[in-house]
Amino acid sequence: MRPPHGPPDTTDGDRADPLAPGHRVGDWVVTRLIGSGGWSTVYAARPAGRQPDRTGGTAAPPGPADVALKIMPTAGLAPRQARRIVESARREVELGSRAGHPRLIGLLESFVLTAPGHPSLEGAIVLVMERAAGSLRDLIDAGVPEDDRGGLIAGICEGLAHLHRSGWVHADLKPENVLLGGDRSVKLSDFGLATELTGTHGYVPPLGTLDYFPPERWRAPLGELGVRVRPTADIWALGIVIHEVFASGASPFPGATPMARGAAVQEYGQGRAPLRMDHAVPPFWRALAADCLSPTHEARARHTAESLLARIAAHRETPGSGAGRRGPGARAGRRGPRARTAVLATALCGIAGAALCSDAVRAASATAPPGTVQVYNAERDCRGQAVRDPRCSLGLAIDPVRPYTAENVVATRVWHGDILTADCQVADGETIIDEEDRRSTHWFRVHLPPGSEPPTAWLPAVRAKDGTALPECF
Repeated sequence: MRPPHGPPDTTDGDRADPLAPGHRVGDWVVTRLIGSGGWSTVYAARPAGRQPDRTGGTAAPPGPADVALKIMPTAGLAPRQARRIVESARREVELGSRAGHPRLIGLLESFVLTAPGHPSLEGAIVLVMERAAGSLRDLIDAGVPEDDRGGLIAGICEGLAHLHRSGWVHADLKPENVLLGGDRSVKLSDFGLATELTGTHGYVPPLGTLDYFPPERWRAPLGELGVRVRPTADIWALGIVIHEVFASGASPFPGATPMARGAAVQEYGQGRAPLRMDHAVPPFWRALAADCLSPTHEARARHTAESLLARIAAHRETPGSGAGRRGPGARAGRRGPRARTAVLATALCGIAGAALCSDAVRAASATAPPGTVQVYNAERDCRGQAVRDPRCSLGLAIDPVRPYTAENVVATRVWHGDILTADCQVADGETIIDEEDRRSTHWFRVHLPPGSEPPTAWLPAVRAKDGTALPECF
């Protein structure tokens, strides 16, 4: 039985013979084969004018000028197959040129190959990309070091948060498509199925990796534009990846084949089976993965990549959390939801002090007084809460012109309705898009409690009300 909207039938005979080391492709020279799939082959390459490193061998980390060549042949394909290749390449080029970010693999150039000596490569599309040291799948297979797990998942969240803010869905998130630098920095890759949202949805071809399909994808109709997807499909896939990182690559859904695991996903999605995760997954990460694996789009929608990243940042900053290790901080996972929220809030107050817990920063009126800004959270479920849920906290940036990622966020967190002292604004900072699709490059400089380091931070205007009368900072 063929899977619904499954991958096309391919055989090794459908692909061109691998290129030998030394073969020239445009301005690049192939050094070795990295891997191949049904529609493309990826090679490591160096600039044509540079001599190879005789001491590094095939396992040497990429140098500053090394690249990866993704070659997508079109010769000999049926017209429909060729159109899919061209469309896949177009998506990668468009996303690479419009949504650049440190957590997305960089696209350096693209061209159509002229290869008189290789008829099977004539007209192939070539994408020249940054070269990584390996993939998350490689690391999972070798065993992910305990201290690296939290940082890797946070990096994936950063990439997804940027994609979703930019109006894109990855649609094929899996460990193979999470590339790693030599320092274990994360870069999401393979955007052949990525789609730009039109309103709340995007449409992708009937392709993908079955093990990462959410329940609704198994029932999604195939329309003229393809299969409908939303950002929550990436959140589901993230939940699977989190489980794999902590459970040595195991899926949370039982089955010997992708189709069998897909049947288990559908049983769970219809409420006929519980979610059973491996006991190797620590309580905090178990709760995070469970939220990502909420059975419906509606239940999953409140767990955005940005809110998940905030939870991870708070967890990693909490003394004793172990940043993903099972230790004293994991005991809170056994408490009920209300008690667990109180424990986490108390721990956060111990870190950030008055900025988190003092009445001085809580909303006193519907309008912020002069010289202040009022924090605004576009997520309706995060407004007016009696208990300050860490999942609804918002981050303040260190630098308003750098990407709004975990490395650029101070320890202090704020919530909807907080009143913050502010002294000025900048108009040309990083573009931020909130959950209501408000977009702004304006940022407000706010003051943190005495003794904080740094003493000031930056709140994006889409996360604030008032403040428009503040002077320019520079």
